[in-house]
Amino acid sequence: MAVPEQDTQVSTLRKIITSELEPLARRFRALFSLKYLASLQPPSEQTVPAIEAIAAAFSSPSALLKHELAYCLGQTRNDAAILPLRNVLEDEEEDAMCRHEAAEALGALGDMGSLELLKRLRDNKGEVEVVRETCEIAVDRIEWEHSKQRKDEQLKQSDFASIDPAPPLPQAKQTPSIPELEKALLDTSLPLFQRYRAMFALRDLSSPPDLPTAVPAVQSLARGFSDPSALFRHEIAFVFGQLSHPASIPSLIETLSNTKEASMVRHEAAEALGSLGDEEGVEDTLRKFLDDPEQVVRDSVIVALDMAEFEKNGEAEYAIVPGTSEPIAV
Repeated sequence: MAVPEQDTQVSTLRKIITSELEPLARRFRALFSLKYLASLQPPSEQTVPAIEAIAAAFSSPSALLKHELAYCLGQTRNDAAILPLRNVLEDEEEDAMCRHEAAEALGALGDMGSLELLKRLRDNKGEVEVVRETCEIAVDRIEWEHSKQRKDEQLKQSDFASIDPAPPLPQAKQTPSIPELEKALLDTSLPLFQRYRAMFALRDLSSPPDLPTAVPAVQSLARGFSDPSALFRHEIAFVFGQLSHPASIPSLIETLSNTKEASMVRHEAAEALGSLGDEEGVEDTLRKFLDDPEQVVRDSVIVALDMAEFEKNGEAEYAIVPGTSEPIAV
């Protein structure tokens, strides 16, 4: 009896993503192929095996890979992703960057059953700050997701399909101006969830890149790199990676070049630059950090250069796994 092609595909991708002998960039491409299968709506018979394949790679020593695994699981809209994410979040021996991403992913899944865990870590003063802050946002997101407020809000259709840590601010009769959104973005007296809502509202004003509001909104977002929270600065870099707007390049290079910056922020800046790989000088800049003292930064640069190559070659999807005969379209 012939093995179904999809079964073979998931099995092959699982072998790639869990093998420490595979190049990191190839494992990332396998991950995004699995993410596509894991996120199918409605779910297919490949959905749970793909989720299990992603979760199996949490045994890797690579903090960068595990961080990305958690992110992808949070985008699946599938409860099968909850348990492995909780396990990562509860593991105090795990890298804080991975635990933060697991908390954020549980928030993205809107899992009410994780509220007790998230609140406990949020309220634990001895917890790592980035984990505590992420749990705060995740709690607010889950409670918002299941609230009457959510049902009453009108949200602008976004160009981005991602499930974000916070939704953009709701539509109002009078759209907030960019200076008003920037004020909320930078106001450290506001809850992080509210500031993130301003962040994603500014993101949506930056896309498509030829919008009259795009460059001013990107410039407002870039001012977020001065925030005292490493988590917040990391999210600014992530948003810039989504936007791939050339106006973000100077602030991303400055962030990556700052060796005093938190590694989780620098790594995100490197990956964001990878999404801008077809812009002049970006690849040369990234190559300067291939020998960076921080492992997660070095690894991010490797992945970013692979992304840059993908951008330059005009490939259809980054999820294509090099060397396989049939690429997965996402």
